[in-house]
Amino acid sequence: MTSQTAPKGTVPANVPGHVPTPDQIRRAPKVLLHDHLDGGLRPGTVVELARDSGYTELPETDPDKLGIWFHEAADSGSLERYLETFRHTVGVMQTRESLVRVARECAEDLAEDGVVYAEVRYAPEQHLEQGLTLEEVVEAVNEGFRQGERLARENGHRIRVGALLTAMRHAARSLEIAELANRYRDSGVVGFDIAGAEAGHPPTRHLDAFEYLKRENNHFTIHAGEAFGLPSIWQALQWCGADRLGHGVRIIDDIEVRPDGSVRLGRLASYVRDKRIPLELCPSSNLQTGAAPSYAEHPIGLLRKLLFRATVNTDNRLMSHTSMSQEFEHLVDAFGYTLDDLQWFSVNGMKSAFIPFDERLAMINDVIKPGYAELKSEWLFRQTSPTSGSVSSEG
Repeated sequence: MTSQTAPKGTVPANVPGHVPTPDQIRRAPKVLLHDHLDGGLRPGTVVELARDSGYTELPETDPDKLGIWFHEAADSGSLERYLETFRHTVGVMQTRESLVRVARECAEDLAEDGVVYAEVRYAPEQHLEQGLTLEEVVEAVNEGFRQGERLARENGHRIRVGALLTAMRHAARSLEIAELANRYRDSGVVGFDIAGAEAGHPPTRHLDAFEYLKRENNHFTIHAGEAFGLPSIWQALQWCGADRLGHGVRIIDDIEVRPDGSVRLGRLASYVRDKRIPLELCPSSNLQTGAAPSYAEHPIGLLRKLLFRATVNTDNRLMSHTSMSQEFEHLVDAFGYTLDDLQWFSVNGMKSAFIPFDERLAMINDVIKPGYAELKSEWLFRQTSPTSGSVSSEG
């Protein structure tokens, strides 16, 4: 008689509960590459900072009602309308104290949600209204991240946060921000990004910044393929040389699923997959901006099957009323993903991070894989109801 075993590292399909529970998802070690600092504030913090700074333009002053307003205002199906909500969060992030607080709370909130590594992006040029310099903005945010990491450790969580400095694609300060990112690359800043409305603002307008970063052997990602489609992705990669694609969800437009179920990849999609270019996919945000109609129809399902370098991200936790755990829960519900799938996304994220290779490898082997292995073994220790008087005859 031959024995049959499940593949190494998997939970047998006939074991009840092999689909992760919300609690397991929360405890799973997660990696986040695409999260905006000004899109993740606690509603209560927005209210308090507005009160302390004299900012009077909030649509609501009750934290619960304000949180609902942000979500509903962003849930419009339009990227441009979605971006309007940031006027209020940026409006209360104009002092050193407010930036330290927001960054500290960001690190704490992510750690509480089980995120072990995060790259959080923000645009220094948007926080100068009350006299801060670009350097003071960066140093305040870095200080807040370090405080948050320490507080997380004190509360039994571990997280490492790196900053991505973002230039606004409709402005003309990208080279200046790229130089700023390079100056602080050994002090908590891990890379560079451009963001803002894609239509009418192609990444090729910022070639001097990207050429500078490449000469300095520095890392950068580009918001591309969220609202504008394949030309945005092509320019970000072939003209600008991006290491990662911020969103990149419209790569699906270059993939044909035939009636018989077979798949044909266009040349750009093939290039992205062959070169293992990371896609910073943000499911909930994509639904809000109209890039996908539902979780079940989100391109991430097909991209996972085709083994693109897909990663899962939150984008803006306040506007999307989400977290990394909630993003994973939606995908588990939509696609029946197991802990193995969630580990795959997490390892993809860590492979794609902008920190040194040996540190990425250590995070994968010493934190992420052991964390998922422990969760996957929990079915072995389930509480069972003892049967009174029963005696096993197996020897």
